[in-house]
Amino acid sequence: MKKLHYGYAIVLCQFLNMFIIVGLVMSCAGIFYRPVSEDLGIDIGKFGLYMSFNFLFSTLTLSFAGRLMERYSARILLTVCSAVAGCVFLAMSRFTTLWEFYAAGTLFGITLAFLLYLGLPTMLNRWFKARMGVFIGICSAGSGIGGVLFNPLGGWLITEYGWRTAYFVFGLMILVLVTPVLALLLRDYPKDKGLEPYGASEVQTKATTPANEGMDYVQAVRMPIFYGLVVFAFLMNAAATLNVFLPSYVQSVDFSLEEASFVASAAMVGVTVGKVGLGAINDRNTLAGVIATAGLGIAGLLLLLSGHVHIILSITGGFLFGWAYAGVSVQTPLLVRSVFGSKNYARIYSNVSMAIAIGGAVAAGGWGLLADATSFRFILWAGIFFLLISGIIGIYALRRNRIV
Repeated sequence: MKKLHYGYAIVLCQFLNMFIIVGLVMSCAGIFYRPVSEDLGIDIGKFGLYMSFNFLFSTLTLSFAGRLMERYSARILLTVCSAVAGCVFLAMSRFTTLWEFYAAGTLFGITLAFLLYLGLPTMLNRWFKARMGVFIGICSAGSGIGGVLFNPLGGWLITEYGWRTAYFVFGLMILVLVTPVLALLLRDYPKDKGLEPYGASEVQTKATTPANEGMDYVQAVRMPIFYGLVVFAFLMNAAATLNVFLPSYVQSVDFSLEEASFVASAAMVGVTVGKVGLGAINDRNTLAGVIATAGLGIAGLLLLLSGHVHIILSITGGFLFGWAYAGVSVQTPLLVRSVFGSKNYARIYSNVSMAIAIGGAVAAGGWGLLADATSFRFILWAGIFFLLISGIIGIYALRRNRIV
């Protein structure tokens, strides 16, 4: 019987990161807003700013996180970040003042720079030269699955035992289910286990350049296309952030709250399916992945704009738009790898991924202000424009400077 490649253990570690840590920190944040705010006498808007600290400090940390991932042990960095995230949840169960939550958001932002934005693509880039796309898709889908499972769990804990207990249980879940697994199973490079990356011989046989080649970081950041991919990442996440406004838009065209919830659910299904689907598409052809990400997202928004005709159009539109949302965490890292190669991937991608965090931070409030000043239809058209520009940039980058 053929022995499984150790890369599958790395996939397990990264899936747990996304499923449990990102699922709890990012996908379940909203269920605490009202109960914590009401209990402590804090405005929901002011309390929710702790997530802005999260985005801000992720962005700041990403400016140097790539260098740390190349210079020091990723096993140690990711294990420590996991432990810190768990301890932050435990501490939140004891918080009584607003500034403490802002401090928690700061620490979450620092840890998620490694666990969410950088760790997943960097580790899979090291361990996989084939099928990297589908594994990125599977691991990325973990955060959505975690949100589906842990939101009801958190809601039950808050209802039955209070928000402090829910935070405490979330912290224990990370410290018991994730941190020990990372410490025991994670390895920095295949050579640490006496292995070649999964699929390395196959890639080297087919490719014109060795699989470990690519551009130096200094060479990459001097190229205009590097900044084009920064714009790509910013616009992709800015467009994806429209997801939170879909229920309000659907209700604005005279559908009920229940019908709007179906559209929101369809979008989440699209995100989950899209992450795996885009990963598989990219394993065959990165250009097809770019076209699918932008094209399906645009088609989804167009269906939503015509969705007032029938709710089925809106539900279908939400599902297709979910693929563009999925492209933020799947298409962006795979596009960067195709354009610049594997050599200094961690440092290059850490800089590009800063634009993802900034795009989310800016658009989260910006779309709402723009909708107030214009209309929900206007911001959906703006999203179509963003996705179109992103698609053009991605296609141009691949045509101009493809490494792998």
